[in-house]
Amino acid sequence: MFTLTLNSASEAMKKAKSTYHHGNLAESLLDAVDEIASKFGLEAVTLRACAKLVGVSPSSAFRHYSDKRSLMTAFAARALNKLSESMEIAQANAIKQNKNAYASVGLAYVEFALDNPAFFRAMWSDETIYANSEDYIEAANGLSAHLKGGFADTIEDSDPNSFSSEELVAWSSVHGLANLFVDGPVGNGLSKSHKMKMAKDMIDTLMPVFTTPET
Repeated sequence: MFTLTLNSASEAMKKAKSTYHHGNLAESLLDAVDEIASKFGLEAVTLRACAKLVGVSPSSAFRHYSDKRSLMTAFAARALNKLSESMEIAQANAIKQNKNAYASVGLAYVEFALDNPAFFRAMWSDETIYANSEDYIEAANGLSAHLKGGFADTIEDSDPNSFSSEELVAWSSVHGLANLFVDGPVGNGLSKSHKMKMAKDMIDTLMPVFTTPET
């Protein structure tokens, strides 16, 4: 059984306590989920461990989240929203800088997974969340809209309410590589920059799929 010890988390506890303010406990607990899950895995997360990390009593944590599943649901919804935001920012910056928007969004997707492995693992972990939660459904629908909408408006899209073959290729390729980086055998021991170079090379290889040939 997982036990959060002072030796393994004292530094994180100090950081959490220094940033916690009254009225922001719900968000601080989600930060604690990220801290614990990143170090020990999602299975190590408990409300009591998160409360201890933040420096509050378990009863205070239970006022915001009734159980671990509700805590993980909020964490997963936040992950989905942050990934959507990352894709939006990448698309907007690419347009401003006259860069290839599809490549930029795809790289942003992979980088999100590398920088936030706990978020990436939690987003679709149906066995640990309340998938019918209103907030979770809203966040999932928001990300889905980006992916169906021409992969965040980076490739041609004739129907924003369904996945085209091109959109499925775009999503499955970057998601699959991100998953292989985070939990699979690809890139073990390599630096983030090396992994991002691998991602760029893969996306460059796929570019002809999204390029309309001249007639």
